Amino acid sequence: MPTLERFTTESLRALVVTFRDAVKAHAGGLNRLNVYPVPDGDTGTNMARTLDAVVAEMEGADADSLEATCDAISHGSLMGARGNSGVILSQIMRGFASTMKSTMPDQQQLGARFAAALEAASAGAYQAVLTPIEGTILTVVRESAEAARIVADTGGSLLEVVAAAHAAGVRSLEQTPELLPVLKEAGVVDAGGAGYLLMLDAALYVVDGRPLPEPEEDDGTGGAVAAAFELHPPDRSHSRQVGGAGEVDVADQRYEVMYFLDLHDSKIEDFKQGWGAIGDSIVVVGGDGIWNCHVHTNDVGAAIEVALDLDGRPKQIRITDLFEEVDEEHAKREAAMTGEVDAPTVPPSLAGAGLPPVTTAVVGVCSGEGLVELFAQLGVQGVVTGGQTMNPSTAELLDTVEHVNAQQVVILPNNKNIIPVAEQVNALTAKEVVVVPTRSMAEGLAALIVYDPEAPCATNGEEMTEAADSVTTGEITQAVRDTTAEIGEIRKDDWIGIVRGDGIVACSGDQLECVLGLLGEIIGDDAEIITVITGEDAPAATTESITGWLGDHHAAVAVEVHTGGQPLYPYLFGVE
Repeated sequence: MPTLERFTTESLRALVVTFRDAVKAHAGGLNRLNVYPVPDGDTGTNMARTLDAVVAEMEGADADSLEATCDAISHGSLMGARGNSGVILSQIMRGFASTMKSTMPDQQQLGARFAAALEAASAGAYQAVLTPIEGTILTVVRESAEAARIVADTGGSLLEVVAAAHAAGVRSLEQTPELLPVLKEAGVVDAGGAGYLLMLDAALYVVDGRPLPEPEEDDGTGGAVAAAFELHPPDRSHSRQVGGAGEVDVADQRYEVMYFLDLHDSKIEDFKQGWGAIGDSIVVVGGDGIWNCHVHTNDVGAAIEVALDLDGRPKQIRITDLFEEVDEEHAKREAAMTGEVDAPTVPPSLAGAGLPPVTTAVVGVCSGEGLVELFAQLGVQGVVTGGQTMNPSTAELLDTVEHVNAQQVVILPNNKNIIPVAEQVNALTAKEVVVVPTRSMAEGLAALIVYDPEAPCATNGEEMTEAADSVTTGEITQAVRDTTAEIGEIRKDDWIGIVRGDGIVACSGDQLECVLGLLGEIIGDDAEIITVITGEDAPAATTESITGWLGDHHAAVAVEVHTGGQPLYPYLFGVE
């Protein structure tokens, strides 16, 4: 692919699509660049889905119009941003597009235009954050823009400017652990900065045909991702435990709140200052009366009241409990925005058929075909895809509630992070909605055992909550990198056993040994029933060994094995 002689609207569109495709290809690796050892990171996913929205908006615009293309990039970025990383990326894309929007200059001036676009991207990103933190994507964007400007001011060509920005971005990303101690302690580079660097890779590909970095198998430290970006693996000599809520700096703010805000531009600085008084990690992007807003806070009500006090109108509110994320070893996540996960469905056994009328219907959140079918067998009328690796939005839960055939509804979130989102639904519907705060699939199944479709939802809520509270739950997953915990050193690919509220209680290179260690922690003398939910990668031989061990060591306890099909977690356990 020869070096471009002209950079056109078509070239700009190709750059955005190539960037999106590269981020999607590397999303798993970017997700693993986090301080937690479980396979639930979110930066890559949020950036990829943000760019999906940008490309979708761009594809609906006039492909021959530079102005329409840039407007689509800006609007798609604002409305499709997902999570903190996606919101910052959206501002980068908006700044870049706004500078590229005017008539394309002569080829000799394209280098200067590209440098100016990166400067606008950097300025927009910094402006969006109330308290910028160096060692993040902000630093990588700024330093790449500064390098681009130096070359552009000496008359550098577009290719020379892009190459200089890329080289500076690589150096900047390498240094992020030196600027942000939590990265150095965890042995990773900044995930957002690594994702942004793919934009410059995409530019080099479009401008000069240079190959894009290939996603590689991760080595547990982020080193494979680093290699893809021509980086050295991070220094792991300062690793520390990151498994407990008391040992990870989450800035002492419990909730992540995101919403779109209708507010006059003249009041946005007052809004930012109001949020600054009640939270941190503040990102506010947008303009012309509509803003995409993100904050970490301990006071959800105040985060909404700040907007109302300024005569603003918040909408599509999303809430995530950050402390529960840490308790669950970062089980994904920033709350998903509308459209982030698969559309709500009814169980396969009921799809296409009229739902039977009942006094109280149940809407449950789960992932895995086996669990969906099991929920259907237990009377669940509506299933929303989500759980350990994704959180549905309030809008998705609301849509499913509206489609079940009952005026009273019980919601089973089956994940701590989904409970605050589910609790918003009752105020948004004419139906009566009760949330049974189930924190796992095992708790959800226990609650369904006592579900009575002809009883009112208040009665169901009380009895199902009591049943769920009687369950002790545990789960098995695989560490995605090295770390340490109270139980000792954990290596990449080790199996780890996690107990709700107690963190990691078992670790072994052998899956069965880890499972038995976990069961030893959660099966008490008064146990009566043990529920085993097998995931999509659960070996049949291991499952048989587990049931054999339970028969030998806990013969008086009834064992129920269900095929769940959930990803990432081959075994989920509930003990009643």
